[in-house]
Amino acid sequence: MQEISVLPDDLTQNLSIAACPVPTEQLPLNEYEDLKESWFFHWATLEPSRYVSKILWIWLGSWAIAAPIAAASFPFEKYPAKFLLTSTVGAILLLLLVLIRLYLGWSYVSSRLMDAKVFYEESGWYDGQTWIKPAEVLARDRLVVSYQTQPVLKKIQGTFAVLAGVLGIGTIVWRFLN
Repeated sequence: MQEISVLPDDLTQNLSIAACPVPTEQLPLNEYEDLKESWFFHWATLEPSRYVSKILWIWLGSWAIAAPIAAASFPFEKYPAKFLLTSTVGAILLLLLVLIRLYLGWSYVSSRLMDAKVFYEESGWYDGQTWIKPAEVLARDRLVVSYQTQPVLKKIQGTFAVLAGVLGIGTIVWRFLN
């Protein structure tokens, strides 16, 4: 997936933005750029090997929490298979929380880019307004969704599918252990 780091000036500045009442930080394209550059959310834009590496590190770090809990129920000396299975599932559940947060952030920005109307706040929660995107802004934002955010969301969904498969296999193995 080739990533556009900065959109050309002609795409960002000549699209009826002059008449746009939305504060700069609340423009969907700027929210996308902020998300893409953030420490946590940019993980999903990494090349597959680096993305998997980050996910594995989080999963291994989750073992520090899951393993002692699993050991309380299934001491390793008595039940090594149950201990490994329980701590693996516990670590996956913690990883799922991280992935859900990652997915929700990208999904939110993607939906803001896709929407023809932009809800924004002028000075606080009590004075929300709606701006209807001009056709060229809407087309630009939807291109960003198609080529930038949708691949990221599909990558995260693929990760969910793999983890669901691991949990399914763990369930089957658990049945054989009893």
